[in-house]
Amino acid sequence: MMKKRMTERKKGWLILSLSLDAFAGLGLEVLLAFWLEPMIYGRTMEQWNTWQSVLHWCITCIIWGSVAGYLLWSADKNYGLKLIKRDGDGTDSLRSVKFWQWGLVIAGSACKIITSVMDWGGFKVYMEWKSRGPLLFLFQYIYYMFETALFTLILVFAQIAFETWFKNRKIPYGGIILGLTWGLAHIFTKGNLAIGLEGVVIGLLFGSLYLLLNRNLKWTYVLLFLLFVL
Repeated sequence: MMKKRMTERKKGWLILSLSLDAFAGLGLEVLLAFWLEPMIYGRTMEQWNTWQSVLHWCITCIIWGSVAGYLLWSADKNYGLKLIKRDGDGTDSLRSVKFWQWGLVIAGSACKIITSVMDWGGFKVYMEWKSRGPLLFLFQYIYYMFETALFTLILVFAQIAFETWFKNRKIPYGGIILGLTWGLAHIFTKGNLAIGLEGVVIGLLFGSLYLLLNRNLKWTYVLLFLLFVL
């Protein structure tokens, strides 16, 4: 029993390391945006022209996509975590989501959208379409898709790790870790404490939605992307 406990403890740490690797993968953009590219272009990110911005997003997406692909492969190969699979029987199925769970998903989603509309003075997606134009809008939203993939993996791997340790499937551990990593990181990337604290709350909300959707990764990703951009 002690050996099994130790094995599960070690496995939990290894899976948590995948969550932190996903966060580190997101952080690679900081090296591009605040060090390498300004050195090459001779100007800060705020001063980039259209094609410099598009190139930045393309390079970032390649890096983030590679990190996400590697983490999914590693989780499957080393720990048997087949996160991308068809929605079949079991707790990952949307068919087993109860009415009250859907009610909480809708309520939580509505709160996030209302808060975003208040912050932006309108729907974020519309405001960015107006301010950026078609080309920049297209590449930025492709970029958002890859960002969503990585912060979803932060959440999912952390949730699995903590459940491995504590055997409690009702607490949104993944959302807590997401808030404390990706959420708080916005203090540094946006230079605003309030945005970072808001990111902590959003992380907790996203983790809760993942559990309410019975850990269905595909539909959680779709929902989190929509909530992220609306």
